Amino acid sequence: MCCSPSISGGTFLQQEPCHFRPLEGTPYHPITAENESFWGQAPGTLERMERHSAGTMSKLPKFEIELPAAPKSTKLSLSERDIAMATIYGQLYVLFLRHHSRTSNSTGAEVVLYHLPREGACKKMHILKLNRTGKFALNVVDNLVVVHHQDTETSVIFDIKLRGEFDGTVTLHHPVLPARSIQPYQIPVAGPAPVTSQSPIPCKLYSSSWIVFQPDIIISASQGYLWNLQVKLQPIVNLLPDKGRLMDFLLQRRECKTVVLSVCSQMLTESDRATLPVIATVFDKLNQEYKKYLDAEQSYTLALEVGQSRSGPLLRRPARTQAVVDQSDMYTHVLSAFTEKKEMPQKFVVAVLMEYIRSLNQFQITVQHYLHELVIKTLVQHNLFYTLHQFLQYHVLSDSKPLACLLLSLESFYPPAHQLSLDMLKRLSTANDEIVEVLLSKHQVLAALRFIRGIGGHDNISARKFLDAAKQTEDRMLFYTIFRFFEQRNQRLRGNPSFTPGEHCEEHVAFFKQVFGDQALMRPTTF
Repeated sequence: MCCSPSISGGTFLQQEPCHFRPLEGTPYHPITAENESFWGQAPGTLERMERHSAGTMSKLPKFEIELPAAPKSTKLSLSERDIAMATIYGQLYVLFLRHHSRTSNSTGAEVVLYHLPREGACKKMHILKLNRTGKFALNVVDNLVVVHHQDTETSVIFDIKLRGEFDGTVTLHHPVLPARSIQPYQIPVAGPAPVTSQSPIPCKLYSSSWIVFQPDIIISASQGYLWNLQVKLQPIVNLLPDKGRLMDFLLQRRECKTVVLSVCSQMLTESDRATLPVIATVFDKLNQEYKKYLDAEQSYTLALEVGQSRSGPLLRRPARTQAVVDQSDMYTHVLSAFTEKKEMPQKFVVAVLMEYIRSLNQFQITVQHYLHELVIKTLVQHNLFYTLHQFLQYHVLSDSKPLACLLLSLESFYPPAHQLSLDMLKRLSTANDEIVEVLLSKHQVLAALRFIRGIGGHDNISARKFLDAAKQTEDRMLFYTIFRFFEQRNQRLRGNPSFTPGEHCEEHVAFFKQVFGDQALMRPTTF
């Protein structure tokens, strides 16, 4: 069994305890990870061994740990408790807790990260500045290095993916957040129900009896509990005011989507409203991750198509992590609710929507039509018709059939929307049938006929559809014109102006005779 520590309210680390029993016959090597092991041969030197699947081991090049400066009379050596190995962001590191002597100019201890590549020499890459002295312990949780300080009973976290200070050789990092204590835990008293009515016992945090194992295990030998350390993301939102840095941090965490969406919603509230540049930064960071996933998915699809005709390595579909916040997520959980907030200034609401669309376009992500519809509905709701007209006229909103249909539905509120819709359908060039239907529904029969002739489709259109529309206008001369057009088409195509039974125009022929007489019917041309 295992349990887990986290930090809530003012804390972001938590632990859940479980009872444990010592295991017999399981030797433990403190510096081991994956398929590699280390041991000290000389002060500051580590030997490196690699285990193979067949059970054999091979010796890899040794490397040296840079020990802190000390007086010549002092004998330096590596302590087992100051060395750990962990996988961080998919890369193997040796973590060295370097304590500086009191005579040095250093402000405190630091954690040095040595990168161990699959091939090649070990290299010092990162230094985590602790700015304090005393007893420390290390854990790695969700790719974060957690450093516990016994004297102050607090912990700090480091994220090597966040931007640090590069001195030309290594990158210096400071704690992501102020030091906080692990969330307190009450140990329930075991025993029969009548006896266990007494209050639970508080767990002693940062105890001297704690033993730390990688990556995220803490054992309290005195209380008989094993802890699994966890990081709680929600409290961090209020501890990290820089929204850009906060997003950089959150998007690297395993269970981040809910918190990321809550941050987006929070920065669009009246009480915590962020500025447009900050909002733009957040949107760009989200869409950068979104674009990475879309590109990976596209590459996978292409490779799959090519691989169907070839025998190649097994393809793996890219994992959709919680850092992928797509347009549907933003629409459902953030933007839709945001547009309904009546206390928000109209221009700010529109600006936020357009900022998100701008960010999508910047990363060459096709904007879904429901986002454009949300913009249009918001503009209409606030009577911002001039802005709507400009957005459509200058193609700020991308053309689509659903968008054109939405514009048609707005004609009663904004009459020019009809022509805007028609222009959009024409630009699409794949919506000819929709354009004809729109014109006929508006009784613009001649306009529909001119349009279909302009694209060369008049030989294939339904005569009955146009005659129905012409008759509904109750304009007899219009009906005569349309009827004559199709008679001429029949003559040109078949050598006879009469309608065939398959065209089902008998009703309209009878109506034409009734109004204009039999003599008005076109006669077959003879040569």
